[in-house]
Amino acid sequence: MGRSKQELLDKAYELGFEYEKVYRGCSQCAIAAIQDTLDIRDDSVFKAATGLAGGGGLTGTGICGGYAGGVMVLSQLVGRERSNFADPEGIRYKTLELTRKFLDDYVRELGSIICRDIQLIRFGRPYYIADASDYEKFEAAGAHVDKCPDVVARAAQLAVELILDEGLVELQKE
Repeated sequence: MGRSKQELLDKAYELGFEYEKVYRGCSQCAIAAIQDTLDIRDDSVFKAATGLAGGGGLTGTGICGGYAGGVMVLSQLVGRERSNFADPEGIRYKTLELTRKFLDDYVRELGSIICRDIQLIRFGRPYYIADASDYEKFEAAGAHVDKCPDVVARAAQLAVELILDEGLVELQKE
C-alpha cells in the first residue's frame, strides 16, 4: 500500500523522535528513521554513523548528528561508488549539490548544522556531553525528553522531503 508524501513526512518525524528518545545516537537515529520511512535500509551506512553522535564523539564541536545522518543517506542514494572512484560522470557533484540544498533547509529550520550552536538555541547553553557531569546536566535539561528527539525528527523529515522532491525514491502508488 502506498503512502502520501505527507504521511511519509509524518512517519519520518515520528520515527526520528522515537528512535532518539529511546536509543540515542542522533546520527544513527536520523539514518534509521529516514531508511525505515523510505524502506531503503542499509546497515553499513547506519554502522558508519556510530562515531558522529553528539557532534562527533559526544563533543558537540562538530556537525549535528541529524544533519550528518541526512547527508549519509543522500550519499547512500546518489553517492560515488568505490568501484567508480575516478567518477568521470561527476556523480559526486550531484551529491554535493543535494547536500547544499539539505544544508540550506537545515539552517533555515534549525538555525545551524553545528551541534553546539543547536544546543545553544535549544538549551540556552552548549554541553560537553562526553563529560559525565555535563551529561547529567544535559539530560536534566530535557535532552532526550524532547530537545534532541525533535532535532533528529526534523532532520529525518527534511531529508525525506528532499529525497522525495528530488525523485531519489518514488512514492509507491496504491
